[in-house]
Amino acid sequence: MRLNGKVVIVTGAAKGIGAAIADACAREGARVAVLDLDGGGVEALAEKLRGSGAEAMAFRADVTRSAEIARALDAVMARWSRVDALVNNAGGFAVIRATEEITEDEWQAILASNLTSVFLCSKAVLPIMKRQRYGRIVNLASVVGRAGAVRVTSHYAAAKAGVIGFTRHLALEVGGDGITVNAVAPGTTATERVLNARTPEETRRVAEAIPVRRLGQPEEIAEAVVFLASDAAAFINGATLDVNGGQVMV
Repeated sequence: MRLNGKVVIVTGAAKGIGAAIADACAREGARVAVLDLDGGGVEALAEKLRGSGAEAMAFRADVTRSAEIARALDAVMARWSRVDALVNNAGGFAVIRATEEITEDEWQAILASNLTSVFLCSKAVLPIMKRQRYGRIVNLASVVGRAGAVRVTSHYAAAKAGVIGFTRHLALEVGGDGITVNAVAPGTTATERVLNARTPEETRRVAEAIPVRRLGQPEEIAEAVVFLASDAAAFINGATLDVNGGQVMV
């Protein structure tokens, strides 16, 4: 198993890609801590993981608030005494709208959930990983942070481009401490949130524009994350792995 005995924290894990990542990590032998604003959702997921024989903890946490991140991290350390991998998956957007219709509050909220959360969670685990001389940080970016492949919203695209820039710089900063920092940039993926953001006809048109002629599945994104969190990716640092069916080729 690729993550046997490792301690992995996954944010935004109640459903969608985050839940698929947590499930994949558990199947690869990891002890998993799942965080989300949806406390009931992550508790149900943790219960499912424990039912399959994995060790799992669940926390209702707002990962845009450092105090809530610290409380969850303290509990993880009290139980497992280490953090081997952090998967910064929290984020997303609710409605596709034109830039002139985005309020300042909405702009700030989207950047906070998609980008500030990555900074805060990474900052929190870095002292632990540096002491261990080992760590894997995997950030969820997006195809829209790589190129204008599909219309979403300007604040979401800006935040995801920021995730890629942050990933590169942090990789440069902490690579000498035994920590790798990489990103996964999913293409349009068939999660509940993505499917609800468009009409079925709009979704069909998006799928037809992808060379493989379909949307991605959360489990396919999870496989890329597991790889980057594993020792098989020890010499990959500062990279953004595109998992998009050819939607964008960089």
